[in-house]
Amino acid sequence: MARALDSDDEKRIYDALNLPNQGLLVQTISETMAPGIFEVRLVDGPIIYTTSDGRYFFSGDIFSVSQAGVENLSEQKRDRKRRTLLSQVELEDMIIFPTDQEPKTAITIFTDITCYYCQKLHREVPELTSRGVEVRYLAYPRSGVGSEGYRKLATAWCAENPQLTLTKLKAGESSPDNVCPGNPVGAQFALGQEVGVRGTPAIITSQGKMIPGYRSADDLIADIGLK
Repeated sequence: MARALDSDDEKRIYDALNLPNQGLLVQTISETMAPGIFEVRLVDGPIIYTTSDGRYFFSGDIFSVSQAGVENLSEQKRDRKRRTLLSQVELEDMIIFPTDQEPKTAITIFTDITCYYCQKLHREVPELTSRGVEVRYLAYPRSGVGSEGYRKLATAWCAENPQLTLTKLKAGESSPDNVCPGNPVGAQFALGQEVGVRGTPAIITSQGKMIPGYRSADDLIADIGLK
């Protein structure tokens, strides 16, 4: 079992790695499952792993090996974080395509209207919902706030019928820009960055697992373990 972080560990690691003149600013320090290895989250930077004295650190993922197989502990922690952050998003701030039955599960998709594979994935939505998968969209304008993608996404989110408008825009139909005050697109873009979205579509399961890129309905159903 890993040794828990105590105040002496924390101070040593902080003193060794908090180096503003070198662009290193420590945000949080926490223990990991690996004995003698601690996780350090840097401000505006990656997560790194360090020894208890802070003299040696590395980046990447931590894996555990047992008779049961290999587990990516770092990815499991990211799954938990994504699950927690997405649970804090109000459903009314999403564009949701519900099932016509009791949903078996829900997936959350960070999307951009100007993304070809997002358009292609959207054509799979009727098949997904018919098989019990509720599809929840969050906005992720790849070119940033204020871009054409942002304006198109905001137009969908601000529409009287967001589902219909999103579908039409993804089918290539034009619509006058409608960027309403207080729309959630900018906040959802920031959320996407926080949960590790690097491109669209980015699909997140109800367990917090991220599936990057396009999947057919059949492949996605298999990925999330439904029949």
